[in-house]
Amino acid sequence: MSDTTQLAAPTQDAAAHDAAAGTAIDARNKLVISLLLVSTFVVILNETIMGVALPKLILAFHIDASAAQWLSAGFMLTMAVVIPITGFLLQRFNTRPLFIAAMTFFSLGTLIAAIAPGFEVLLVARIVQACGTAIMFPLLLTTVMTLVAPASRGRTMGNISIVISVAPAIGPTISGVILSILDWRFMFILVLPIAVAALIVGAVRMKNVTTPSRTHFDVFSVILSAFGFGGLVYGLSNLGAATPDTIVVEAFVPLAVGVVALIVFVLRQIALERVDSALLDLRTFASRTFTFSIIMFTVSMMAFFGTIIVLPIYMQTVLGIQPLSTGLLLLPGGLIMGLLSPVIGRIYDRSGPTALLVTGAVITSGVLWGMTMLTAESSFWWVLAAHVSLSIGLALLFTPLFTASLASLKPSLYSHGSAIVGTIQQVAGAAGTALLVTVLTAEKTHALAQGASTVEATATGIHSAFLYAAIISLLAIPAAFFVRRTIDAPTGGDAPPAH
Repeated sequence: MSDTTQLAAPTQDAAAHDAAAGTAIDARNKLVISLLLVSTFVVILNETIMGVALPKLILAFHIDASAAQWLSAGFMLTMAVVIPITGFLLQRFNTRPLFIAAMTFFSLGTLIAAIAPGFEVLLVARIVQACGTAIMFPLLLTTVMTLVAPASRGRTMGNISIVISVAPAIGPTISGVILSILDWRFMFILVLPIAVAALIVGAVRMKNVTTPSRTHFDVFSVILSAFGFGGLVYGLSNLGAATPDTIVVEAFVPLAVGVVALIVFVLRQIALERVDSALLDLRTFASRTFTFSIIMFTVSMMAFFGTIIVLPIYMQTVLGIQPLSTGLLLLPGGLIMGLLSPVIGRIYDRSGPTALLVTGAVITSGVLWGMTMLTAESSFWWVLAAHVSLSIGLALLFTPLFTASLASLKPSLYSHGSAIVGTIQQVAGAAGTALLVTVLTAEKTHALAQGASTVEATATGIHSAFLYAAIISLLAIPAAFFVRRTIDAPTGGDAPPAH
C-alpha cells in the first residue's frame, strides 16, 4: 500500500484551479452529468425489474423456473463480462460516441424485448440491454470525477447513489404495478420511449469532456476477463438453484474456471502495467483508501442484492403477502435511500467519510442481525421498519464509498477505478444472492426433512440466510476506519489527506 505522506501536495496553481472550479459546475458540464444520470437510472432500473415478472413469463413461454431465471442471471453475467473492458473504452474513445453506443445498445435491446416472440429472443434482448448498461455506469463515474472539483464531489456522488441504490430497489415495485394491470411486454414498451428520448437528446446535446488516448488493446486479457468474471457470476448464479446432481457441472466447475482465469488475468495485468497497457489497471489497489472502499463496497452489495432477493421470498412464502404488496413494501426504503443520498453527499463535502461510514456499517450490521429474528409470526410493520433501517444504513455507505475511493486515485486511473467498482457490484451482487439463497434452500430442505411445514421451513432458512449476511457485515465496521477523504494528486496512490 502507498502511504499518503509519500506524495507531494498539489501545486498552488492546481489548488487555485480547484478552488475556482469547486464553486460551481458550468452549464455544459451540468448538462452532460444530468444526461448521464437520467440515462444511467433508466438502464440500471432494468437489472432488477424482471424478478417479479418471472412467474408470468414462465406461464407465457411454457418454460421452467431454472430457464426463466436466466433473464436476470444473463443480464448480470453480460454486465460482469463487459464492464472490465470499459476501462479501455473510456480511455480510447470520447464521451459522446460512448454515450450514443451505450444508449443505442439499450434502446435496441428494449425494442427487441418488447416484440420478442419467444423466450430465446427475450434472452438475447436482455443481453443487448446489458451491453449498454455495462458501459453507462463507469462512463458516469469517470465523467463526474473528471468534471467535478473535489469540494463538490460528495453532493454529485450523492446523486449517483440515487441511481445505484434506488433504481435496483424500486425495480420490483415498478414491475409489480405494471404486471398488476398490463401485459409483461409493457415493462419494456413503457421504458422504450424514455430510452430513445435520452439517446436523441444525448446525440444532439452531449459534449465530449474527456481526452482520448492511444491505448493498447490486449485481446488475451479480454478473453481471460470474460472467463474469469463470467465464470464467477455464472457459477454463483447457479449455486442456489442447482440440484445435488448438477451442482458440480453448473456451479463448481464454472467457479473453478473463473478463479483460475482471474489469477492468470491478474498476472497478465501486472505484466502489462509495466508498459501502461493493462486492460484493467490494478495499480488502483496501491491506494489504501481505494482498497478498503472496495472491501466495504463488496460487503454492502452482497447485503443489498441478497436482501432484495431473500426478503420478498420471506414476505410472500412465510407471511403470505401478495407480489404487488411486496413490491410496495420495499418502496419506502428505496425512496428514503434516494432522499438521503444528496444530503449525505453534502455532509461528506463538509466532514469527510469516516463518521458516515462507521455509522452506516454499524446500522447495516445491526439491522441484519435483527433480521435473524424474523419468524412466521413477525408483523408486516416490523419487516417494513427493518428494510427502511437497512436502506438508511446503506445510504450512509454508498455515497462516501464512491467518492472517497475514486478521489484517492490519480486522474489517469479514474476509468479503471470506475470499471472495478462496476465489476465488483455485479460479482458481489451475484455472490450475495447465491450465498443467501443457497443457505436458505439448504436449511429449508433440512427442516422439511425433519417434518416442518413449508412456512416453518422457509422461516428457518430465512433465519440462517440473514445470520450469514450479518456475520459478513461485521467486516465492514473495521474497514470503515481506513477510508479517508483525499484530494487529487498528480502522482499515483493515495492523495494527501484534505485539511
